[in-house]
Amino acid sequence: MDCPRNTFGYLNKIRPLSRMESNRHINRNTKLELTLLMKITLLSSISILFTIPSLLAQTPNFPEKYLPWETVEPHSQIKSVIPKKITISKDVRVGNYFSYIDSLVSRYDSLVPYPLTEHLLAWANPWIIDTLANTDYYRMKARDSFVYDQKKMVVLPKGNQLLLPDSITASRIQYDLNHRWIDVNIPEFKLRIYRDSVMLYAFPVRVGQNKKRYLSFGDRITDLRTKTGRGKIIGYVKNPDYYNPVDGKRYYVTRRDDERTTLLPQIPFLDTEIDGIRYGQLIHPTTNPETLGKAYSNGCIGTKESDAWIIYYNAPLGTPIHIRYDLNVKDEYGQEQRLKDIYGQR
Repeated sequence: MDCPRNTFGYLNKIRPLSRMESNRHINRNTKLELTLLMKITLLSSISILFTIPSLLAQTPNFPEKYLPWETVEPHSQIKSVIPKKITISKDVRVGNYFSYIDSLVSRYDSLVPYPLTEHLLAWANPWIIDTLANTDYYRMKARDSFVYDQKKMVVLPKGNQLLLPDSITASRIQYDLNHRWIDVNIPEFKLRIYRDSVMLYAFPVRVGQNKKRYLSFGDRITDLRTKTGRGKIIGYVKNPDYYNPVDGKRYYVTRRDDERTTLLPQIPFLDTEIDGIRYGQLIHPTTNPETLGKAYSNGCIGTKESDAWIIYYNAPLGTPIHIRYDLNVKDEYGQEQRLKDIYGQR
C-alpha cells in the first residue's frame, strides 16, 4: 500500500529499504529541508524589517532622532532632544555677554540632568575665558590696538558653537570647581588659586593702604588696610558702577598708565565675607596695573583686567578664601625669605 505525500519526501511502499536507497532518500530529504528553512528565514527577516518602523512610530516617548541600536547619552532620555552644541546666532559683545550666558543657562538648565551654571558652561568651553581675558586694555595695546570702549568688543562671534556638556563632563568640571580655593598673602602682594593642595595660578595684586581715611560710603574714618581671615566668595557685581569711595561721586572714564583716557571696562567684581563679616572688601580689576605690588587701594584686592576674568571663573559662589599676613615665605626656588612689613605689624 502506498503512503500519502509527507512534508519532506515520498515513501513509495512500506518495505525495508536497501542501504543505497536509504542514503538516497536521506540526502534528498536533507536538501529539501534546508531549502525550505532558508525560505522561511528570508521571509521572517523581511517581515521584521518592515515591522520595525511601525513599532517605532507607535512609541510616543522615544526620540525620533535615535534608533534602538544607537548609544543614547543620559540627557537624551529627557522629553526634548538636547543639542550637544549651541550655535551663536549673532555677535555677542562684552556689554551683553552676561545676559546672553544667563539666557542659555535659564533655557537649558531644566533640560539637562545636572544643575547648569555659567561657570560650568564656561569651563566646558574654556576658549570663552581666554577671549574675555584678552579684552584687557594692555593686552590689546601690546597688539597695537587701542580700545576706548571695551564693552563693544565681540567675545562670542556669530556662527561659533558652544558645547553643552554631557553629565559625565559636567560632573567632572563641577567636582574640580568645588575643590578650588583662593589664598591671598598681603605683604607678598600675591593671590593664588589652588585645587586642593595644587597651585593653579598666581597673580600679582595691590592691597589696602596703611592708613586711615574718611570714606563717604561708610561716612566715617576707615582703616584702609586689607583685613585678614578666612571666609568665602558671597556675591558678584557683573556690571559694576564706579564711584569714588572718598567723595561718593560716580565716574565713567579712567586714565590709563599710558596717559590715555578710556571708558571704564565691564569686568565682574567678587564680594567676600571674612570671618563672618562683610567689609566691602572686593576682588576687582584695576585699570592701572602699575599700582600692583603696592599698598595702594582703599582696602580692596586689585588685579589685572585679564586676571580678574580668570579669578572670577575659578571662584563660584561659596569658594573659600584665606587672606593672611605672612612675612616669612619661600621663593620659587624654595629658599626662605622675609618680606617687608608693609603694615608695621611685626
